[in-house]
Amino acid sequence: MIRIIEVRPNENYTLSLKFSDGRSGIFDVKPYLNKGIFKELKNIKTFKSVKISDATIEWINGADLCPECVYEDTEFL
Repeated sequence: MIRIIEVRPNENYTLSLKFSDGRSGIFDVKPYLNKGIFKELKNIKTFKSVKISDATIEWINGADLCPECVYEDTEFL
């Protein structure tokens, strides 16, 4: 199972990520910003609250993404 071991929010609504397999990349959150609870992430302060929680990344408003979904859509460096 792939795990996210590091997450850093960027100004342009992307996340810099590092995974347990050693790969690093950028995940674009913008496609989610008009959907449900993710709309709240348009507030940059809320977006920057992202953290790793168990096997997911989550924000203070309760929005979360599973590592497998994130991994599939990450642009690896």
